[in-house]
Amino acid sequence: MGRRQNDPEATHCSPLVLLLVGLASCALVYAALCVVLKPNEASSFSELESLELVEEGGGVGVEGESGGCCRGTENLELWGAAVKWGSEFKFNSSEQCCKACKAMCTGTDGPCLCDSWVFCGKKEACGSKFGECWLKKQKDTLAPERQEVGETVSWTSGLIFGRGEGIVGLETKYGTLHIKLFPDCAPHSVAYILELLALRHCAGCQFYRAESRGPSWDSEGNHIKNAPFGPPFALVQGTLDAQGVIFKKIPTEVCPTIRRGSVAWIGSGPEFFISLANHEEWKKEYTVFASVLPEDMNIAEKIAQLPTTADVWNSINVSVLEKPVPLFLRRMKTSHGDLTANMKSN
Repeated sequence: MGRRQNDPEATHCSPLVLLLVGLASCALVYAALCVVLKPNEASSFSELESLELVEEGGGVGVEGESGGCCRGTENLELWGAAVKWGSEFKFNSSEQCCKACKAMCTGTDGPCLCDSWVFCGKKEACGSKFGECWLKKQKDTLAPERQEVGETVSWTSGLIFGRGEGIVGLETKYGTLHIKLFPDCAPHSVAYILELLALRHCAGCQFYRAESRGPSWDSEGNHIKNAPFGPPFALVQGTLDAQGVIFKKIPTEVCPTIRRGSVAWIGSGPEFFISLANHEEWKKEYTVFASVLPEDMNIAEKIAQLPTTADVWNSINVSVLEKPVPLFLRRMKTSHGDLTANMKSN
């Protein structure tokens, strides 16, 4: 994709003559990956074939390959009703604590018995509590209770979203894109989305760039043999920089291969994109924090067909929407049971 003209150069010359040719080739590849998506300095699967791939937070190809992600946020203690008492339930790592919570949230026998976990992993700071793993149940998974947060807090906490949980809407005039959040892969990213959700507004949030699949990708997002990789680049791009919110750069989290439906940050945010195709050529460069439910991808495709004007960002041809599309973050209006039934039917 391209970057806007005010972006800095993405590559540097090597002073080593013997390596000049090799480094120049690498730099060109790296620059191509960067400029395709990055709009400004501030800021691995086929299309999801089943509900299970969305619900598992990305499935095979994400951190741990077959085991999925199990990340949390350090220096954070979540509150909530305990379903396992840490004083009697200890592990050697936060990942083990997370997996214990996941084991109580299989999605096959009703609502999750555990949707959050809290682990004390700093030996000196935790003292006798070292290794304690508290498994908890939140009253509202989209507004988890916080007990303490800050550098002095010795706990690490994480969220687990079960079937029909952790789904929010990106509402536009063309329809609502329901996205499944991945807190176990991108906890910092999801925390920011939940912060925006609590504001009940997202003034300034919008899609500003739209590019169809063109002749390079089929309707399932698969790249057509011998076709170019763009332009167009098969995506819709926007910003989640809400007015009145001080945005803090989001650290790089799990970066799987970009697939059709992936919702990912450009750099450290708040610019983001929704991919309309599978982009193995982009390697694993972008933090994926959510995925669009398959039945809503037609809305993203509709936005990609809106009138655009041609622009050039750092020598890359891009298509910018003539009229940006405002978007709003919404809580689910559909019941979890109805949503799950709807997704099973697709």
